[in-house]
Amino acid sequence: MTARRTSFYLDKQNAKWLGVCSGIAEYTGLERTWVRVGAVLLTIMGGFPWTLIAYLVTAWVAKPKPMGLYDNAEDAKFWQGVRQSPARSTRDVRAKFRDIDRRLADVETHYTSRNSSLANEIDSLR
Repeated sequence: MTARRTSFYLDKQNAKWLGVCSGIAEYTGLERTWVRVGAVLLTIMGGFPWTLIAYLVTAWVAKPKPMGLYDNAEDAKFWQGVRQSPARSTRDVRAKFRDIDRRLADVETHYTSRNSSLANEIDSLR
């Protein structure tokens, strides 16, 4: 079975303890340090037993991140965007394809309408 790029995984490669905070940071696109600081502050400010229990349960339930899940940093950033807003990601991909299609149509128009020597060459091949 292949790994899903939109699932939550423990990030054991960048972990300090069990990889939960690092996994949350990777999943949301936030800085690891800020997630860790937030977890510590939440624990200190009165959530002591519950934050520790939630942390341990998450570490027990979640799977470790597979090696080579993303090809590069740009790929990881794209999938973080998909997790945050799938509709926006779909809209962005469609807009990119529309732009590529428009640019390709411009190139085709340029080479078929303005370049009479090329058109004559193509006609001579027929």
